[in-house]
Amino acid sequence: MTHLTEAENRPVRMERPGEQNFVTPPVNIAAGEGEYLIEIEVPGVDRSGLEITAENNILTVIGRRKPETTEGELCYSESPWADYRRIFELGPDVDTSKINAQLNQGVLKLHLPKAEKAKLRTIQLTE
Repeated sequence: MTHLTEAENRPVRMERPGEQNFVTPPVNIAAGEGEYLIEIEVPGVDRSGLEITAENNILTVIGRRKPETTEGELCYSESPWADYRRIFELGPDVDTSKINAQLNQGVLKLHLPKAEKAKLRTIQLTE
């Protein structure tokens, strides 16, 4: 897969970071011949804490973390215990009915297959 670098070639538009009550996790997006791959870092989120929805070409990913309990009084913490959220506006070439997701060691991988009509087809000349 090739990584997308130019804004006009991105398959999705993303919300701006800094939404209130949510932490905006880092994301990587790659485009292959038959699919897009979105990787989102969601450390501390398990399978039961993920909510992934696709409706009207809007893909929403929410990851809820359970705060760890600390024995004794907490004096200082740099851990933001807010939930994660990313929202993507998908292009018309994404087949939302075939999106699948995998979570492995705090990284969520979303496979977004391209619709059949969007895939490259070679046309043969006839005589």
